[in-house]
Amino acid sequence: MAEDTTKETATSGAEAKAGAQPTLNVQTQYVKDLSFENPGAPKSLSSRNNSPAISVNVNVNANPLSENEFDVILTLNAEAKDGDNIVFNVELVYGGVFRIANFPQEHMLPLLFIECPRLLFPFARQIVADATRNGGFPPLMIDPIDFAQMFQQRMAAEQAKQQREGGSNGNGAAPAAGNGQPSN
Repeated sequence: MAEDTTKETATSGAEAKAGAQPTLNVQTQYVKDLSFENPGAPKSLSSRNNSPAISVNVNVNANPLSENEFDVILTLNAEAKDGDNIVFNVELVYGGVFRIANFPQEHMLPLLFIECPRLLFPFARQIVADATRNGGFPPLMIDPIDFAQMFQQRMAAEQAKQQREGGSNGNGAAPAAGNGQPSN
């Protein structure tokens, strides 16, 4: 009986090696573009009677670099307005290179458009907060983003577009970007 148990353990170990574990690794993160505009400075810094209306736009894009490496780009645009006057405008294009291995193909789009931006977001959020603080304003702390909802909306929009165009193009193309409009 002990002999049978030993054989089962050895077989289980060999099967684990053959079916390698799925992995998602961040290879690097980087600021691709950062812009902060304060067109009314220094006057806009001293006249803070009203809270400006702040709108935030979020986009996600992913590009393959190799079979297992992908460049995921998170773009955050935040604009603060007081009436028709722009108080400040900040744009950040923040990227990460991810190594993704041993996942089923049907999991790739959710990984690229939900999990990867979810991992990048806290770092991008901090950069935007620092930029607005360094521009003389209170730090803009962007509310957490539901990347799963953004992905679902984008996939629904892609399906509706394909139906309007008379059916699927059959190439299984990834959604190019997701849009969200959380406000702070």
